[in-house]
Amino acid sequence: MTAAPANPSAPSAPSAPSAPSETDTATSKAGDPVFSVRNLWKVFGPKAGRVPGDTSLTGLSAAEVRERTGCTAAVRDVSFDVARGEVFVVMGLSGSGKSTLVRCLTRLIEPTAGTLHIDGEDVLAMDRARLRELRRTRAAMVFQHFGLLPHRTVTDNVAYGLEIQGMGRAERRARAAEMIDKVGLTGLGGRRPGQLSGGQQQRVGLARALAVDPEVLLFDEPFSALDPLIRRDMQEEVIRLHREEGRTMVFITHDLSEALRIGDRIALMRDGEIVQLGTPEEIVAAPADDYVRDFVRDVPREQVISVRRAMRPALAGEAGTGVALAPGTVVAEAIEAVARSGEHVRVVEDGRTLGVVDHARLLAVVAGLDPDTDTGTEPDAGTDPGGSHTTGGEVAAV
Repeated sequence: MTAAPANPSAPSAPSAPSAPSETDTATSKAGDPVFSVRNLWKVFGPKAGRVPGDTSLTGLSAAEVRERTGCTAAVRDVSFDVARGEVFVVMGLSGSGKSTLVRCLTRLIEPTAGTLHIDGEDVLAMDRARLRELRRTRAAMVFQHFGLLPHRTVTDNVAYGLEIQGMGRAERRARAAEMIDKVGLTGLGGRRPGQLSGGQQQRVGLARALAVDPEVLLFDEPFSALDPLIRRDMQEEVIRLHREEGRTMVFITHDLSEALRIGDRIALMRDGEIVQLGTPEEIVAAPADDYVRDFVRDVPREQVISVRRAMRPALAGEAGTGVALAPGTVVAEAIEAVARSGEHVRVVEDGRTLGVVDHARLLAVVAGLDPDTDTGTEPDAGTDPGGSHTTGGEVAAV
């Protein structure tokens, strides 16, 4: 059998790809990543291919590159992994490159340079047939604009991808009915898109993507055109579907609160570059620069930061008292527990007390202070970080 030829328009990779950071390679959920992206560029304009390899240009700002070359670097040297079963959120303001990036993942937009793999397979080397299979069966896109066919019923819209795949009518309609029920549109299969609300139309779009049973769902600002209450309902729907199915998702948004609610990790973009990549807690608690700090300034920190980050070592006698909370419990819940009990809470994992959180630590989180330097509550030099004054390591919970 003759090997499929490489796509002649596929971009070349930089000669020395940079090593990903620890956060970039957080793929602990299940082995190898679904998507692996290294040094990815997308440049629009004349002779775009020269920009990624020209060291005199790569260090310039987006505006300087545009002024010098006439090119727009929409995605600049981006590297990240998407773990299996993860909800990976890419967020940024308009023009940050986030939508261009997600379209590069399935080559709806051709990258200019870099490497891109799905399940270890080189996406940039795929021929047309393989690329068509990727888009039809392995990665499904949910767009901001629903893209429904107005002359078709809900059922036929949901079944459209299966029809393209060649599935028989009875089978695809049965599958469509199952997906319609899954997204909460039971009984509406006979309606046409014009008879549905905006939220219902977006649910049809989601059902259509789910119908082909893709490995990855790609969302490109799917809820930004919806009213706030409907948007929240759809966010809950995505969270529910992920909880039930564990499907890998890449979610594009400009809404920070949406990113914090949905994402396991968030890549924050500006001018085509990722300026910070981490968990919602990492981004809110430790912004990488002033741009990120300004982005998260109005976030209710107690709703995002966990007691693991807020805790201090237990002093003598504290390890056996106070309400026990899991390390991932958010500070808002700890505030309620402290208010009810009148004493500190313990952070407990596998039967051991990792530390305690008292009212001073809680107030520091709410105020945006560093609890170890700004509250005067740091333990003395004899305190072990995992236990009491007198015993090393973690203290057994009582």
